Amino acid sequence: MKTKRRLGSKTSGSSQTDGLRSSQTESRKTSLGLVPRLGLFDATMLVMGGIIGTGIFVVPELIARQIHSSWLNLGVWMLGGLVAVCGGLVYAELSARYPEVGGQYAYLREAYHPIVSFLFGWGLLLVMQTGATASVAIIFARYFLDLTRAPLREGFVAGTAIAAFTLVNCLGVRIGGAVQSAFMVLKIFVILALAGCGLFLGHASPIPWTPVLDRPMSGDLLAAIGAALIPVLFTYSGWQAASFVSSEVRNPRKNMPLAIVLGIAGVIALYCLVTFVDLRILGPERLAMTPTPASAVMRIVLGERGVTTLAVGIMIAALGYISQAALTTPRVYYAMAQDKLFFKKLAWLPGKTRAPVLAILMQGVAAIAIALSGRYDQVLTYVMSVEFIFFCLTGITIFIFRRRAASAPERGGPGAIDQTPYEMPGYPYTTLLFIVVCACISVNMFHVYPLNTLLGLGIELTGIPVYFLWRLRNKTANEETAFEVIDEATVPTKGAWTERN
Repeated sequence: MKTKRRLGSKTSGSSQTDGLRSSQTESRKTSLGLVPRLGLFDATMLVMGGIIGTGIFVVPELIARQIHSSWLNLGVWMLGGLVAVCGGLVYAELSARYPEVGGQYAYLREAYHPIVSFLFGWGLLLVMQTGATASVAIIFARYFLDLTRAPLREGFVAGTAIAAFTLVNCLGVRIGGAVQSAFMVLKIFVILALAGCGLFLGHASPIPWTPVLDRPMSGDLLAAIGAALIPVLFTYSGWQAASFVSSEVRNPRKNMPLAIVLGIAGVIALYCLVTFVDLRILGPERLAMTPTPASAVMRIVLGERGVTTLAVGIMIAALGYISQAALTTPRVYYAMAQDKLFFKKLAWLPGKTRAPVLAILMQGVAAIAIALSGRYDQVLTYVMSVEFIFFCLTGITIFIFRRRAASAPERGGPGAIDQTPYEMPGYPYTTLLFIVVCACISVNMFHVYPLNTLLGLGIELTGIPVYFLWRLRNKTANEETAFEVIDEATVPTKGAWTERN
């Protein structure tokens, strides 16, 4: 009878969603097998590595095309930094409330429904992370081939770079974190070297600080600032990736918020410094006509030798981003497998490395396929607005978790007050600013690129039937397991059968 009641509880009573949440909660009460081996420095480098790619070397030209005042140019980068700080504060509190493997994936799962977090992971695998990795790898390949003149194909070089860092991160989070931190330090050195050359070696005219506004205050000015803010915010995005490895950071409730705040603050300082140097050497008008401002600055300061040096720096920045992507995002697929919403084998951890090897390999293969397809740029534009929709949803989770904690603090669990050593300053205004800006960007992307946005949404929606197929598969497996339990309980043992016969 006891066994039959257990069977009934599996097939009736609470809803399937409640049952899945219950199984996930029980799973999280035990160790998931990932070992905390990253310190504050590693986590900070991951935050900065997720943000700083190759965009800062080209995006200043896009900004100068929209606005022609030095004050406004720097102001847009500071405004974008403010939004990034607000977003970082959201993720800082979430990582303190719930330092779980998968980070943003876990926040979406706990706040809404498992299907929301599944779609987030689905988008990361199909386009968001793999497309970004492929795009940056192609940039590395172009600079590499331009410098070496090697008789190799662009896709082959890009794929080799992705494969190399995929294999490195299969060796474990400690090795992967050390490699990522080393590349991030090199990236910081490259940016500081660029800025130093522009500040101390360049012969430049004083920056024109007047007029403050390049046109009268009007809707046209606001539209220009808004248009300039979009590439700025894309250049600042990426801090969320560090949350994917929250469970592998030592003392995450303290170190993750601190790493996010320090990392974003460091990036803002570096970005504003590079913009200042671009304005000093090129000026607003020339900057607007220079598609590769960093190369132009180095050519003016050091000649062709400076351009070659910068090319090496851009290659280092690209490799650092690929390394960071291989380290962080596969933890989301690992969490999906732990929740029984993806291939079970993706949750396998080798005893020595304790790294989700198969999840890392899967992402590497997908990124290489996109790089070889030659459609990486198009794939990446499909999900820009979708990514910011998930940012909006993640920002809203702060309100959900705080409300749950206030209504039932004695329960503990995600969002409980006694589990939160950090609460973001400026709440709710900083959170609302982040949500509103992300929503505006998503709407703007739909307005400017309606076809690509709809394709991106279509790619995300393909995950819905996949999610229900996995749910059906798990339900069938659970029912078969339950019937096997009943059969074992009712079939007599060999000794009992012999006595009766």
